Amino acid sequence: MRALLQRVNRAAVVVDGAEVGSIGRGWAILLGVGPGDCEDKAAQLAKKIVTMRAFEDSAGKMNLDAKQAAAEFLVISQVTLYADLSRGRRPSLATAAPPQLAESLVDHFAGLLRTAGFRVATGRFGAYMEVEIHNTGPVTFYLSTDD
Repeated sequence: MRALLQRVNRAAVVVDGAEVGSIGRGWAILLGVGPGDCEDKAAQLAKKIVTMRAFEDSAGKMNLDAKQAAAEFLVISQVTLYADLSRGRRPSLATAAPPQLAESLVDHFAGLLRTAGFRVATGRFGAYMEVEIHNTGPVTFYLSTDD
């Protein structure tokens, strides 16, 4: 799994002109799923994100994890994180997981965050989405469970 995390003050996702999810302070997560991914990898990634100390404390240092910062999560499926751009000019998505597996693992990942006690909003799998991200810092991380 691959995740692009952006620390935000606000983030929202719109489908067909209607907002389907939004959060306040927390992480906007663009989440890609590869063909070899599984629930264990989703759990590994969720744990890493939840425990990362990337929110500022009262001294302005990145010392707080998501729980300490009362973070919220916006999880958006992002197939293009597995795009292959090594040949030609058109990205190939052949290295991404099949849609059925990807949707299941994105839902599982969001569920793990909810089970950990966080407020989680999501996009709509397979839909054309407009994502509004108010990145703060800016703070952006790329995480991967790929071997």
